[in-house]
Amino acid sequence: LIEGRAALIVIDIQKSTFAPIPDDKRAIAHMPDYAERMARSKIAIDKAREVGIPVVFIQEIHRRDLVDYGRELDGSEGIHCMDGEPGTPVAFEEMGRQPGDYFVPKRRYSCFFGTEMEILLKGLKAETLIMVGGMTDVCVHYSFVDGHQHDYYCRVVADCVGGTSPEAHQASLNAMEYLQEGAVLTAEDIIAAMSAVPMAAE
Repeated sequence: LIEGRAALIVIDIQKSTFAPIPDDKRAIAHMPDYAERMARSKIAIDKAREVGIPVVFIQEIHRRDLVDYGRELDGSEGIHCMDGEPGTPVAFEEMGRQPGDYFVPKRRYSCFFGTEMEILLKGLKAETLIMVGGMTDVCVHYSFVDGHQHDYYCRVVADCVGGTSPEAHQASLNAMEYLQEGAVLTAEDIIAAMSAVPMAAE
């Protein structure tokens, strides 16, 4: 399940995830158990740190003058992840950020697009990317596709990602599995795989 060195990519688990915002007031729709899925990601984060797998937090953030949204507001999403808003920071307290963790901000859906992600992963000598976070059908999916096209082994933890709806969530998991057979795993699967990688502890 893990080829070579791994990195755990925590995609867009931000303060708004855990904020008491009514569903009809959110800029982006969430599947019913979205927050619970994001909270469950901490299991994978804690295990990665325990065995020496680097943790990379990704944050979507946009300038207040909207100059970097591009076509992002042409679809179903409203204005979101604005710089300076209380829901925009990464949920570091909830996820338990440690000094050795990495942080990469992004302006678009994919964590590779216009970021330092490729430089960081090359420095970490990562070959397998383990993805948790949101949204399954948007930022996780597009990050997975770019990771795949950069020739990484990509794994997505199905019960630690959440989409805009259960249907969209499952459709994207199916699409990712289509690209890399065996890519879609449970938290239990990935915990066992991380425990079994000798070089993770080096």
